[in-house]
Amino acid sequence: MTHHLGGRAAIAVVLAAVAGFVGWTRCDAQPGKPAAEAFGSGRVNAISIDTVRAMGYLKQLCALGPRVSGSAGMGKQQELIEEHFKKLGATVTWQKFEARQRSRQAPVKMANIIVSFQPQAERRVILCTHYDTRPIADQEPDRRKWTEPFVSANDGTSGVALFMELGHHLKDMKLNVGVDLVFFDGEEYIFDPRPGADKYFFGSEHFAEQYQKNRPKHRYVAGVLFDLFAGANPKFAYEKNSLFLAGSVTQEIWATAKELNEPMFEARLGVEVLDDHLALNRVGIPTTDIIDLDYPHWHRLSDTPENVSGETMARVSRVVVTWLGRVK
Repeated sequence: MTHHLGGRAAIAVVLAAVAGFVGWTRCDAQPGKPAAEAFGSGRVNAISIDTVRAMGYLKQLCALGPRVSGSAGMGKQQELIEEHFKKLGATVTWQKFEARQRSRQAPVKMANIIVSFQPQAERRVILCTHYDTRPIADQEPDRRKWTEPFVSANDGTSGVALFMELGHHLKDMKLNVGVDLVFFDGEEYIFDPRPGADKYFFGSEHFAEQYQKNRPKHRYVAGVLFDLFAGANPKFAYEKNSLFLAGSVTQEIWATAKELNEPMFEARLGVEVLDDHLALNRVGIPTTDIIDLDYPHWHRLSDTPENVSGETMARVSRVVVTWLGRVK
């Protein structure tokens, strides 16, 4: 997960117009209908993921060690992801590119991975996460520890593990839309964490540029970004940019959580986060960010599998997949 405006102890910015956001609906919704009714009804496609299997994937990925962009560890992870989803019958597409960080002399080879279910469907939803791990644990109080091996179990691994588990379910789901699971490279490729120094979001910005440039036949009608979401007892407020830029998607998911009696999704305004969803929103893909900024192991060596919750992954996926089954 990248930084958010205001730093680690961010200030929540209260919007005077929040009441107006509550009435937002997509253009295909019926005016005056609550968000939960605008995109469908009924608890369709509710699932219960195998938390033991999901956590097994997480531990398998972390056992590879750090997976920094362009590293050998990242290469092993890429092979593992491709093999996993091809076995499930999904279509796997690579988006390869090079990027140079401001603090580095040489460019690095990077790759986004796009895993498609129902690839023939023109109307699609993107579920995305970054899958690179940060080169430095820059929230460690002892700066001498910043360069010790850092596996980022929640921040950069939990999304991959959840998607690997969801693949077992998505392959058999009857949906109104196609689904792409997208793994963004280069979100955390940061060596100089000072504000304005190194650049974030190489993968999502490349993905967005290609989407806008090539104008593919398919169209993404919604997106969900999973980032720093799988700790124990998280709280998900409305992320400010998500509410501004993807109001309908954000409210639909939080309304679904309320129906499912899922209290971790709190209908209150959170902070403004700079993350991979911004690039997608800029090219017309309304994307919300599910993120818990109070995770105590953020960018620390203690971000290990022991501090990730399979139960949280199950509860979050239940909400998102129920919402996904209603998207028209």
